[in-house]
Amino acid sequence: MIVQHQPPLHLTYCLNIHPGESWAENLAAIREKAARVREFVGSGQWFGLGLRLGARAAAELAADAGLRHAALDVFAENQFYPFSVNAFPYGQFHAGTVKENVYAPDWRTMERRDYTFQVADILAGWLPEGVDGSISTVPGSFKGWIETESHVEAMALNLGAVAAYLAALREDTGREIHLGLEPEPSCYLETTAETVSFFKDVLWSTGVEEVKRIRSCYTSEAEEIVRRHIGVCFDTCHVALQFEDPVEALQTYRREGIRISKVQLSAALMTGGKPEDWLALRPFAEGVYLHQVKARTADGQMRSWIDLPLALVDDAGREGVQQTRVHFHVPLFFKGNGPLASTVSTLSPEFFQQLRAGATSHVEIETYTFDVLPPEMAAGDVVNSIAREYAWVQERL
Repeated sequence: MIVQHQPPLHLTYCLNIHPGESWAENLAAIREKAARVREFVGSGQWFGLGLRLGARAAAELAADAGLRHAALDVFAENQFYPFSVNAFPYGQFHAGTVKENVYAPDWRTMERRDYTFQVADILAGWLPEGVDGSISTVPGSFKGWIETESHVEAMALNLGAVAAYLAALREDTGREIHLGLEPEPSCYLETTAETVSFFKDVLWSTGVEEVKRIRSCYTSEAEEIVRRHIGVCFDTCHVALQFEDPVEALQTYRREGIRISKVQLSAALMTGGKPEDWLALRPFAEGVYLHQVKARTADGQMRSWIDLPLALVDDAGREGVQQTRVHFHVPLFFKGNGPLASTVSTLSPEFFQQLRAGATSHVEIETYTFDVLPPEMAAGDVVNSIAREYAWVQERL
C-alpha cells in the first residue's frame, strides 16, 4: 500500500510466509491469503505485494508469457501491485530442512546471477509506471564458503553484471529495479561495517570494472549504475542480532552513499543469560531454518553460534552471557513471554521517522516463522497474524 507519496513510501508483507515453490502455488497464496489480508488492512486502495519467487516459479514465468499476462489480470482484479520480490531463497523454503542451503547457489555462481536476471525481467513486466522495484538477495554467500580472494572477486563480477543488466532494463522498459544484498549473521556480509567495506573496497572497484566492460562506458557512468542498482536490504532482525542500533546503521549506509533498497521489518527473539533463560529457548531449536545466536557478556564481549542447537549444548561458551539474541523471527506484536522478549524494542520512533523521511521507498513486513512457532506462541490464523503486524506498523508509520 502507499503510505505516502512524497517522498514515496510503499508498505507490503513478504509472501515467503506462504508455502509454495511453483507459480501456481504462489498465485493461489495471492488469491487466497493476500486477498484476505487486503480486506483487513487495505480495503478501498491498491495493495502492494512483496512476492517470493524461487527458481522454479521464476523459470515457469520466464518461459510462459501467458502466465505473466494472466497474473496481471489477477493483480488488476484484486487491486494488487507487485513492487518487491524476495529472491533470497533460490530453492525450497518450507516443508523440509532449509538451514544454510538457503544461501545456495551464492553470488559466486552463474545460477544466482541468471536467476536474478529472470526475476528482474518478470518484475519489470509487472511494475506500475512510476513505481521502482526492489529485489532482495543473499549477502554474497555463507561465510564459511568464502575461502579465497577469487571467491570475493567472482561475487563482485556477478553483481556488476546484474547492475549492467538492470541499467539496460531501465532503458528498455522505463522501470527502475534495484537489488538489495541482505546482511545476515554467519554470512559473508554480516555487520554494517563489513557491508560498507565490501561496497567501497570491492563492489565499487571490481563490480564497476565489470559494468565498464559490459557497457563500454566511462568509469563515472559505471559507478553511477552500480550505486543506483545495487544496494542493501536492511533487515531489522539481522541488525539487532549484531547489537547494532538501527538508526545509526541506516545513517551509516546513507552517509556512505549506499542505497537502502528495502527495509524489512522483523524482530529477533531475545532473552538473558541465566540457565532458565536458555531453557526457555529450547522449544525454538527446530529443524527447518538456521537460527544463528549472538550473545553479549557484561563486559561487552560477543559470543556467536551458527545455530541455536549448538548454543544450547555449549555450557562453557555461554558462561558470563548477559543478553542473548536468536535469529528466530517473532511477530512484531509479540510482547514477551516469561524470560523471552523481542528486539522490536530497538525500533524507536526516530527509526520510523527515518523511513518517512526518505531512507527507503520500500518497507516489507517479514515474519516467515508462524508455522514453526512453539504452540504456546502460535498466533492463530496466519492472515489475522499478518493483519495484526500491519496494524502495528501502520500505527508507527
